[in-house]
Amino acid sequence: MGERPVRLGSARQRAVLAMLLLSPDRVVSVDALTEAVWQGDPPATARNQIAICVTALRKIFRNTADVDDLIDTVHPGYRLNSQGHHCDLRELDTAVSEARAAAGCGQLAEAAGHFEYALSLWRGGALAGLVGGAIDDEVTRLTEFWLDINEEYAALQMRRGRHRLVVARLTALVAEHPLREQARAQLMRAHQLSGRRAAALEVYREGRRILVEELGIEPSAPMQQLHSQILQDGDEPESASGAAELAAPEPDATAAVPAQLPLPPASFTGRAAETAALDRLLPDRLREGTLAIAVISGVGGVGKSALAVHWANRAADHFPDGQLFMDIRGYHEHDQPVSAMALLDQSLRALGVPGAEIPAKLEERAALYRSVLDGKRLLIVLDNVRSFGQVKPLLPGLGKCCVVITSREPLDELTGDYAATRLDLKVLTRAEAQEMLAAAIGADRVAAEPREAARLVELCDRLPLALRIAAARPATRPHWTLRQLTSRLEDRRRRLDVLSPGDGGVRAGFWLSYRELSPDAARLYRRLGLLTVPDFAAWVAAAVLGVDLQEAEDLIEQLVDAQLLEVCPVRPGAPTRFRFQDLLRLFAWERAWAEDSETEREAVLERAFGAMLDLADSGHQQLYGRRTLPAHRAGHGADLSMEYRSVVLADPVAWFESERDSIVAMVCQAVQSPGRERQAWELTACAVPLFEMRNYLEDWQRTAEKALEATRRAGDDLGAGTMLRSLGTLAIYRRRYPEAETLLASAMEFLERSDDILGLGIALRNLAVCARFAGDLDDAARQCRAALDAFDRTDDPAGRSHALGLLAQIELERGNGELGVDLSHRAIRASHEAGSPRSKAQNIYRLAEALLRTGELRRAEQACQDVISLTRAQGDRLGEANGLRALGEARWRQNLPDKAESALFAALAVAGALGDSFLQARIETDLACAEAVRGAPEAVLRLRRAHETFRSLSATLWEKRTGAMLDALSVAEEFAPVDAKVLVCLGGAR
Repeated sequence: MGERPVRLGSARQRAVLAMLLLSPDRVVSVDALTEAVWQGDPPATARNQIAICVTALRKIFRNTADVDDLIDTVHPGYRLNSQGHHCDLRELDTAVSEARAAAGCGQLAEAAGHFEYALSLWRGGALAGLVGGAIDDEVTRLTEFWLDINEEYAALQMRRGRHRLVVARLTALVAEHPLREQARAQLMRAHQLSGRRAAALEVYREGRRILVEELGIEPSAPMQQLHSQILQDGDEPESASGAAELAAPEPDATAAVPAQLPLPPASFTGRAAETAALDRLLPDRLREGTLAIAVISGVGGVGKSALAVHWANRAADHFPDGQLFMDIRGYHEHDQPVSAMALLDQSLRALGVPGAEIPAKLEERAALYRSVLDGKRLLIVLDNVRSFGQVKPLLPGLGKCCVVITSREPLDELTGDYAATRLDLKVLTRAEAQEMLAAAIGADRVAAEPREAARLVELCDRLPLALRIAAARPATRPHWTLRQLTSRLEDRRRRLDVLSPGDGGVRAGFWLSYRELSPDAARLYRRLGLLTVPDFAAWVAAAVLGVDLQEAEDLIEQLVDAQLLEVCPVRPGAPTRFRFQDLLRLFAWERAWAEDSETEREAVLERAFGAMLDLADSGHQQLYGRRTLPAHRAGHGADLSMEYRSVVLADPVAWFESERDSIVAMVCQAVQSPGRERQAWELTACAVPLFEMRNYLEDWQRTAEKALEATRRAGDDLGAGTMLRSLGTLAIYRRRYPEAETLLASAMEFLERSDDILGLGIALRNLAVCARFAGDLDDAARQCRAALDAFDRTDDPAGRSHALGLLAQIELERGNGELGVDLSHRAIRASHEAGSPRSKAQNIYRLAEALLRTGELRRAEQACQDVISLTRAQGDRLGEANGLRALGEARWRQNLPDKAESALFAALAVAGALGDSFLQARIETDLACAEAVRGAPEAVLRLRRAHETFRSLSATLWEKRTGAMLDALSVAEEFAPVDAKVLVCLGGAR
């Protein structure tokens, strides 16, 4: 635009342009512009008015200077492009840097020229006529910068012997800024070296008067020392040579004791362990030759700065040489991080080093900083650090200093190379969060609504920043109840709005971490946020992105380093799992809805559910010898499963166990997502091996009932029949046979309509179980043979194996011992054909029971040993407990009570851990028999206890077992110790 002035139409336009000029080539948000224009009281149309201002500015520059590219629209605001245009701020910074560099090299005349050009860029006060918010802050900063440059220029001219020039320049400056001691000291020295001692003393007296009257303090020690020196020196003639380099006296840096710590937060609570770890860094506790460094890392809002400032204020007395506080601003929405050069300049000045004596080069400046700190006990807090490179020049040498660093990054270089104490800050404990809430709003209000207070703590994710923001509402609105606040936070679509007032709060803190991610890591973060799983393994990340496992793991590590994901504690050797904090998951979900299309979001869920189904079906097939999903449904996420299948198949029960909570969560999510009803019931069906083998009956019931409700709502007969059949099977596990029969009969209707022959076969087999326990062995045999027919029609060896094993039990109970043994052997062969180790173990167990009934006790004992080996290899705790019980029975029947008790007590421990009361009662019965064999009187009490358990569990069970048990009980009471042969009759009851 050359030298032509451009007139702007309004103060509003000037304010907007000023904000853009103050941050050239950086985005200035609309919210920041709004604050600058209206200073906290914007109208409802503020955003539109800002847009109108920008449009008007563009028109002005286009019409007056033919410039179209000066202001760009960039989310979340606007950016002024300085490239190719004259920008005073940029030229000012360049001139000052060149001046300092020249001065550092001894090129004093060249340095003076650069300083003079820098000072010429001022044409009055900075941003004259504009006020408010960030503009006021920038005016203050620029004014301080102008004063610094004047003082540096004065010091340079003193070195060149230009004392009278310094007097002329500084006289007006000191009059306008009378509290500026550095400039006053330079003016005193210039007067003295110009032969004007009286004028120098008058400058001191005037400065002292102003300090005493306005601030109630005496001049600093360096000022007083200079005053004394002038009094003692007498008149000193001006140097004859204008080129003589007479250096200004250096103030005593050792006299400067900075105290820069901010006030500690009033509501700080908890963090006892972290505070104790920081206490170990105090000078009197640290071994010699070690620099005390602590790195406090964690997600935005977790209280890193609060902990650092709280501890620093508490420990300040241990550092008599002062405390420095530097905000690196590594994570700031608009401003760039403060450079090490600027921070060293500020710190050296705070430590008493004159600006003119501060070197221009970073290495020299850092060396001077270390020299000044040598031998001192100083506490240095470096807040909001983004990288190791930012803080490396700010570290002191060895000595008694202590450095506390806060960062969202782990700063591994520090913890590795410098043996720094690492404090990875997590959210508060529930007790700490409750204490913080009570400190903010009053313990009486927490006590009045304890349930709501506890819920508020959880809705805030126990994140200190979120808690402080949430607590501010009831704290400033005494008429508000906690219930009112929690009701607003319950709405996940509004929760971050409530916790993010204005431009700040929780969302803003998360955004600063999110914006630094690579595009792929950001995409992974928001896509993971679409899932409701409590934690997940790396394969989930690979599925949602459609990439291989190694790439997914690398991206996850980026999210962990950015504190956006946490690593879950797992047992040694187990695969690593990851989890979100709740609010971070909510932020990820928001970003997915803001940045991804509905088609992309649906594709993410389809890949995640498909991969989980495919892997779970693989595990089900490995354990049961059959696929659960129809062929046309399998194959979602097939690429992933081909890569990951070996992990699942290596130990399917362990894999199911690790994914247990995720499976339940995904079923619940599918139920709540229209169109995903089928995935809900398929995943429930795939997970039945886990529910059965680990006795997770509550999970089984919850998922099956929810999936059943969804299938009925969607009119899915196959899904409804499958879930009714599953609930019927669950009722059998709970020994609720009438309930199981009703559920299975309902399932048959749906399965017949959907022509599911295999499902009908499973339902018929389970109906046979119900008939057997009802005592109708003939009907049980009929149902079981009908099931066998269905399995033959579908060529399902796994189903055939189960049905043959059940029929073997039924025939044994009908008195057909040889047929029962033969059917058991056929069942075992069928399980080999099916390739199902679980089916094989179950059928060998049935063979063992058949052999017990036919009196082949040694063969029965060997069969039990095989069952135990197979079930332990599979992680099947329930099968292991049954095998141990049968082994105990085989041994007490052989008059080996001690060996029997060893197996039975092991069985009792497993059954107790599983919470299976029925199995515990069976084991107690066998223990009573073993005790009776060796003549122990407690056998009677144990038999009574088992008898009462059977009666409480089921009238049918009690009736089936009561006769034999009562006979044994009466014999035991009358003849104890009891001969083992008398108790053999119990085998028929079992």
